[in-house]
Amino acid sequence: MKSLKNCPAPAKLNLFLHVTGRRADGYHLLQTVFQMIDRCDSLDFELRDDHEIRRVNDVPGVPEDSDLVIRAARMLAAAVQQRTGVQPPGADITLHKVLPMGGGVGGGSSDAATTFMALNKLWAAGLSKQELMDLALPLGADVPFFIFGETAFAEGVGEALRAVDAPDWWYVVIEPGVHVPTPQIFTSGHLTRNTQPVNMSDFSSYHANRNDLRQFGKNDLQQVATRLFPQVAEAVEWLDAYGDARMTGSGACVFCAVRSEEQADAVLARVPAAWTGWKAKALKRHPIIEKL
Repeated sequence: MKSLKNCPAPAKLNLFLHVTGRRADGYHLLQTVFQMIDRCDSLDFELRDDHEIRRVNDVPGVPEDSDLVIRAARMLAAAVQQRTGVQPPGADITLHKVLPMGGGVGGGSSDAATTFMALNKLWAAGLSKQELMDLALPLGADVPFFIFGETAFAEGVGEALRAVDAPDWWYVVIEPGVHVPTPQIFTSGHLTRNTQPVNMSDFSSYHANRNDLRQFGKNDLQQVATRLFPQVAEAVEWLDAYGDARMTGSGACVFCAVRSEEQADAVLARVPAAWTGWKAKALKRHPIIEKL
């Protein structure tokens, strides 16, 4: 195998996101449910014979050396060399961006996770899923989730993952047109850091009894983001007319669940021209699993 083409890197939504505490090292303790959706970036990988790892296309605003895709590939290469004593052949990587940057949908983290999984296959590295998840954690808590590959209840700093069922919803997502820097949200004095923890069984029984996630939990980061970025507040207010609108991650994207694609289309037809709106379907498993 010399190449892998059109490898999907799906977006995620945080169906709720609670900040339950803060560790001595400054990292926040979280509880969330990560839901993958079928809107994706895609990546192409082609073997090189000189051990170099290169991104061969330009991604505006993302220098090659700081791209999580390149960092992931180099981390995997180092791990393979340490494990086998042999340097892997290298790769040319093309990243096709669809997902917004700074939107809270995990685009960069998902791109990195797809890179770990695809190059593990292309290089015949043989790392297990858990080994890849452990290797990926320093790049951000979202990256192991995408390697985990299914809807997950997450705790700790986001790295403690357990599979959980969630409704098979369609989602309407609004991009308000603003980039929200994650550090600015987590360092705010207005952030609630003592939300009472919930149990995974609370979430599971809630949606099992109602087939509905509306009104379960909240996103603790939303009150900070809407205070700092009025565009996010406006999107939440507008979309809330059609469902329980909430922000995903640290923002800026806002979403609500609907029961059918037809309902999603009806909402999208009314989205103000100043915003970008799109629909997506919940995914139960990472779409790269079939490809690999």
